[in-house]
Amino acid sequence: MDKKKLAKQLAVIAIIIALFAVLDIAIYQLFIKRVISHHSPGMQKMSVEVANYVPYSGSGNIYSSTDAKKLEGDIPVIDGAAALLPVYAGFVESIYPEESVVFNGTDYDASSAMHYTNTRGAYKDIVDGNADIIICAQPSDEQLAYAAENGVELEMVPIGSDAFVFIVNSGNPVSDISIEQIRGIYSGEITNWSELGGNNVPIAAMRRNKNSGSETALEKLMGDIPIKPDYTALFGSPIGFSFRYYVTGMLAEGGVKILTINGVAPTSETIADGSYPVSGNIYAIYRKGETNENVYKAISFMLSPEGQKIVEDSGYIPLH
Repeated sequence: MDKKKLAKQLAVIAIIIALFAVLDIAIYQLFIKRVISHHSPGMQKMSVEVANYVPYSGSGNIYSSTDAKKLEGDIPVIDGAAALLPVYAGFVESIYPEESVVFNGTDYDASSAMHYTNTRGAYKDIVDGNADIIICAQPSDEQLAYAAENGVELEMVPIGSDAFVFIVNSGNPVSDISIEQIRGIYSGEITNWSELGGNNVPIAAMRRNKNSGSETALEKLMGDIPIKPDYTALFGSPIGFSFRYYVTGMLAEGGVKILTINGVAPTSETIADGSYPVSGNIYAIYRKGETNENVYKAISFMLSPEGQKIVEDSGYIPLH
């Protein structure tokens, strides 16, 4: 084979390899890096530094009551959502015996009375009997159906509230959005930021895992409007969603901003008085007919002034 021809072929191959490498990097930066914590259950779970919220570890991230009476006897297993980990960690540190919490450095031991399996795992565990109390946002229709199929009725006790928020890149000129526009984006009717006064860039409508607390909140917000799959996520400028304190207090990631909705920012005051249009309850959930009296004692503590102070100090909105 002619050496010049061979050299040209090798050069072409090298260019192709380089292009694939650049493409791989672009895909990672523009797409995978943005959504890996949302679409991978393992990454979603680890997107919160669990070790920062371990009761009795001396963590400054946990607010608890030092004067509360500890539970004795049959200690109920508690589990919950990632966004609410600070709240139930504070409850556990307040009223659970220290020896009931077993953390191995990366996760909770099966023998521990405190678990952390996130919203989807927590709802499954309460139905399957692997947890006695879970701290979560409202269940999805599928989670309610799973409970009904297994003959379990869930009791849901509101213990506080938080805002459902939408986030964009901090460089996005759009700062406010309406409920109708959110529905337009996720139904596929609005596809470009220029339609909302922004740049002429496709909207990448990011999603969360099915049956996660925030994905369920989006479905509730959409009502009967079908959510259209987004095929522009690789190239567009993203919009995502979560709960307020999860974004501002737990992840504290730079480079994003929370949109106001209908001109109202999600603050403690606007959530409490109902002027922020998308907020929801935080629930303590247990199985109807529960016979362990410590379940009721634990929930009574959550509703007490001490428990409500933990809700507030942890960054959420108390009932009163």
